[in-house]
Amino acid sequence: MATGNINVTAENIFPIIKKFLYSDHEIFLRELISNATDATLKLKHLSTLGEIKGDIGNPIIEIKVDKDKKEIRIIDQGVGMTGEEVEKYINQVAFSGAEEFVEKYKDKVEDSGIIGHFGLGFYSSFMVAEKVEIFSKSFAEGSKAVRWECDGSPKYTLEESDRTERGTEIVLHIDDDSLEFLEESKINELLNKYNKFMPIPIKFGTKEEALPLPEGAADDAKPETITVDNIVNNPNPAWTKNPTELSDEDYKVFYREMYPMQFEEPLFNIHLNVDYPFNLTGILYFPKLSRNIDQSKDKIQLYQNQVFVTDNVEGIVPDFLQMLRGVIDSPDIPLNVSRSYLQADGAVKKISSYITRKVADKLISLFKNDRKAFEEKWDDIKIIIEYGMLSEDKFFEKSDKFALYPTVDKEYFTLEELIEEIKPAQTDKDNKVVILYASDVKSQHSYIDAAKEKGYQVLLLDSPIVSHLIQKLEGSKENIQFVRVDSDHVDNLIKKDEQQLSKLSDEEKETLKPIIEEAIPKETYTVQLEAMDSNANPFMITQPEFMRRMKEMQATGGGGMMGMGNFPEMYNLVVNTNNELVGEILNTKTKKKQERLIQQAFDLAKLSQGLLHGEELTKFIKRSFQMVK
Repeated sequence: MATGNINVTAENIFPIIKKFLYSDHEIFLRELISNATDATLKLKHLSTLGEIKGDIGNPIIEIKVDKDKKEIRIIDQGVGMTGEEVEKYINQVAFSGAEEFVEKYKDKVEDSGIIGHFGLGFYSSFMVAEKVEIFSKSFAEGSKAVRWECDGSPKYTLEESDRTERGTEIVLHIDDDSLEFLEESKINELLNKYNKFMPIPIKFGTKEEALPLPEGAADDAKPETITVDNIVNNPNPAWTKNPTELSDEDYKVFYREMYPMQFEEPLFNIHLNVDYPFNLTGILYFPKLSRNIDQSKDKIQLYQNQVFVTDNVEGIVPDFLQMLRGVIDSPDIPLNVSRSYLQADGAVKKISSYITRKVADKLISLFKNDRKAFEEKWDDIKIIIEYGMLSEDKFFEKSDKFALYPTVDKEYFTLEELIEEIKPAQTDKDNKVVILYASDVKSQHSYIDAAKEKGYQVLLLDSPIVSHLIQKLEGSKENIQFVRVDSDHVDNLIKKDEQQLSKLSDEEKETLKPIIEEAIPKETYTVQLEAMDSNANPFMITQPEFMRRMKEMQATGGGGMMGMGNFPEMYNLVVNTNNELVGEILNTKTKKKQERLIQQAFDLAKLSQGLLHGEELTKFIKRSFQMVK
């Protein structure tokens, strides 16, 4: 038997381990199973190279919990260690960077997830254990089994053991502060969280399994059951396979495996597979989304060699794709990282750009291969795509090939197709193509109707970020302008050279304008007299495009507009000088009747825009009933 001191200068390393290595003590199980996996994969590799004689069998990793003895055992059938290797890997290498670690990180809990850089993974055991034993036997012929023990101080014991099986067994004697880890439910939770897709089968207990009934069995026959190993993980998840091996159903089955509580099927998936300039595999799924942009973050899981790292993929996956679901696996991302490290890392930035490009290419392919199916999915994916167009310039450049602009009649155009479609009718006198759009078909119905009567196409753009998007499109494309259909009277939406003649003279208009202005709240409404078709409504409320758009952009995070104060509610009251009622208002001799006519026409205009509420609505209803008596 040998005893000694672990090769570490800073004697306070163990308190540091217990306190600062990770914010979550639960990580110990992930670390130890990762080590066991490495040992098993190494064994398989050596066997493939012919360096191990004989059959290595089908090695697994086993977890055992003994609540009475307060023990957790992690057992593998991997390469094992000789006494010299225990001395090297456990006592020396593990602390090669310990002193530097203590100096640099003892006061920085936030950045303490750098343990992997110092080979300290095994020592995470001491966050939950008062004593740790290692029993190990190397695969090497003639090697003797060894037992190592340490109680969390720099002192250790190393001696021969009577173990006969190849591999390593780690015994954790759980301390009184960590008894929760002796609960079967807690271990199951951790295995499901961190080790669900580890590449080596992980056994945790046993389970009963029903055997299939023999042919011709009676209807009431009960199947025979057998006891089998309870393997808690899927060692060969879909993302580790070649896309050519997988069917659509395979991708759906894997989605259900990852998200058992998600009942809706994904719309489609993107299989990532790259080995240069970095290694990355994964599968991303487009889920069905509502109009709420923030609803589905933290649904993409990040793995390193099938070991779960985090579901906070900020910095690795572009913002707009964090609403997707799925998995990304890259050995080039360290297992233990701080967020500042991710944001500064060059490889991580390349990964983010690659994912953006890959998603754009997949969308182009889906659009080209089955446009009808793509159009049917548009409402479910448009939030992600529009957000991407706004936030990622490279994605915006590619979006011309798949971004759709639906009309109120459910026709779908790319921007290029739309411009060609509307160019003759919707080009104004300054040679700008004016793209009309609505945000709500019901409340803007009369405006949409008037535009359609003119032969104009009206888009339905109803996402919460549409104001930002059209601002960007106008800035990037020449000679186009987006105008919401209710921002002015239809004759003014697309300014042409021809003008409607007014039935009222300039003098009559000068007389009429102050009469109307006196009857309405002038701090909110600007009166403008317009010569329109005599059948058009006498009064119409519109909201100036610029003011409304700026207000909407500010409400959804308007970038440079944040210090400009709140935009006031501003509307235009457009008065049709060719409507018979407007002539009657002008010529009415009784002021009281004149005010009533103005108020009634004004309230009707407000009603059509959903702006009549509360007391004003009650008065309008009473007045209307009195007028029809």
